[in-house]
Amino acid sequence: MFDLSVGPVQYYWPRQTLTDFYAIVADSPARTVCLGEVVCSRRHEMKPEDWLDLARDLRQAGKEVVIGTQALLETEAELRSLRRWVEQGDFMLEANDAAAVRMLAGHTPWVLGLHVNIYSAPALAEYLALGATRWVPAVELSLQAVAQVNGGGASVQTEVFAFGRMPLALSARCFTARHHHLQKDACAFRCQEDPDGLTLRTREGQSFLALNGIQTQSGSVHCLLGQKQALVDAGVTRLRLSPTSQDFGDVVRQFDAVMNHGAPAGEAIASLQALRLPGPLSNGFAQPRRAGMDWVTS
Repeated sequence: MFDLSVGPVQYYWPRQTLTDFYAIVADSPARTVCLGEVVCSRRHEMKPEDWLDLARDLRQAGKEVVIGTQALLETEAELRSLRRWVEQGDFMLEANDAAAVRMLAGHTPWVLGLHVNIYSAPALAEYLALGATRWVPAVELSLQAVAQVNGGGASVQTEVFAFGRMPLALSARCFTARHHHLQKDACAFRCQEDPDGLTLRTREGQSFLALNGIQTQSGSVHCLLGQKQALVDAGVTRLRLSPTSQDFGDVVRQFDAVMNHGAPAGEAIASLQALRLPGPLSNGFAQPRRAGMDWVTS
């Protein structure tokens, strides 16, 4: 059995859209929900108290709630915001930056987020000694490499990014603002126009990357629905599903059916491919020495 975890919404969705989305999540088979703004501190549709109210509602609905911290901190104001999250003490935090690791070390249990890059067992052991109890590996690690780092799952709960556009890089610059010939500090929040990011295509028309403010994502949608045995072999017990703007409830149900109830993966993948996803499916990073945008059938 795999615990399904809904990752933080990476996009700048309007408040009502977020409310409607989490109403669907509350009724889904997902066990854990990670909330919070992890990409850009200029996004203010939801204040910290709004996130906490939502967290309490989801907890009442039976979900484990984790608060994700911002992945790239640049200002003192962002550090003050992080300190407030650390001090709230009601919900477990996911550290996505070295500053968050430093503040959480030695305190309550916390999650080691995918933006804290870890590529060896000794490095993971150092973070576990600081109090991390769960690890979300970087998306570019193959499942074989995950098994080498986590000792086959013996040392730590491992939650693998199993669905969604992959968060590949962060920058101090906002590429969405630049695309619209705007300065970052006067961006007019144009990223809200792209609920799944702004797709970049090659000259041949292939979906390649997606711009999401200061974040660069994959153009394809990472999907490990056909990798059940490889996930088991890698000691993975939790699967992270990253929100998309359309049909996400169907995505969660398909993963639950295959991973926890023995449904055939092939039919589920065909069902996913018929949904309104923002790009083609890929799973290349799960295999050693493959491009992330590849789709490998076994």
